[in-house]
Amino acid sequence: MRPNRPKISDVARVAGVSTATVSRVLSNPDLVSSDTREAVQEAIRTTGYRLNLAARNLRHQRTGSIVALVPNLANPFFSEILSGIAAVLGEAGYNLLVADTCRTSAQALIDYAEPGRADGLIALDGRLPAEELKGKVPVVVACEWIPGLAAPRVKIDNRAAAGLAIDHLVALGHRRIGHVSGPRGNVLTEARIAGTQDALAAQGLLLAPADLHIGDFSLGSGREAAVTWLAQPAATRPTAMFFASDPMACGFIGEVQRHGLKVPEDVSVVGFDDIELVAHMSPPLTTIRQPRHDIGRLAAERLLARLKGETAMDDTVLPVDLVVRGSTAAPRQPA
Repeated sequence: MRPNRPKISDVARVAGVSTATVSRVLSNPDLVSSDTREAVQEAIRTTGYRLNLAARNLRHQRTGSIVALVPNLANPFFSEILSGIAAVLGEAGYNLLVADTCRTSAQALIDYAEPGRADGLIALDGRLPAEELKGKVPVVVACEWIPGLAAPRVKIDNRAAAGLAIDHLVALGHRRIGHVSGPRGNVLTEARIAGTQDALAAQGLLLAPADLHIGDFSLGSGREAAVTWLAQPAATRPTAMFFASDPMACGFIGEVQRHGLKVPEDVSVVGFDDIELVAHMSPPLTTIRQPRHDIGRLAAERLLARLKGETAMDDTVLPVDLVVRGSTAAPRQPA
């Protein structure tokens, strides 16, 4: 016969407290003194008690799940963000479900916002329809932002971050700098283009129309930008390129190297995000580092606060760093 499963009353007896106190420790630990909390937690370990999450969720009319809406799970940028989200939600007793907005039908994505499907949403895609997300489950937006949606946002200052990249290249002596952006209509694309133009203008320079390439954050679009760059006369093409994502920068470097050119001797390259791979490339990539784990952690914390009744809708803007590595240098002087 299987032994009887420990009950909450067993925990209360071992800890020397009431069952109501044990319940408070499990559901609202901040309401209980630290000594009582430690006594209850020790009793839980001693008895082997396990909380029946399904029953608790049913009593509280919740699902116990949070959904993260992510554009393109194949993009390695999101791994650290999801790790940060999962760490916070796991400690709070929530399961993290992840939906790829590029591969899930519009109706299925909207359904996640309906009560009973999830307790809350963390949206990492700025293309989601604001009207469909309003007034349903609590929502927090991270990385991108959704115009027209009143929700807490955790992000960086993308315009200022682009400025860091441009200022670095100008300080090295570059005067013709190209930019490879994300897709049109994406909020990050517009912010990073604007930041690039602002920083160049502050130095008395311009982003020439021929030097702005519209990409899609992928390796492939970086390679395509390299093909365009290589087709320009060597004397007039940009001596430095700033990319709105690291994968695009990697695609560009690979293609120009296949044509016998060198980075940074023939062209300097700056990426954006600081995904794990880029520190191990040849050359290692200079890039803008986003605090991805912190973005995920803070987004989850903001959502948990909303689930507890917090109504603040303010933005959390996190700092970025320029990480200088081997892909940037002063432009080569004409022979």
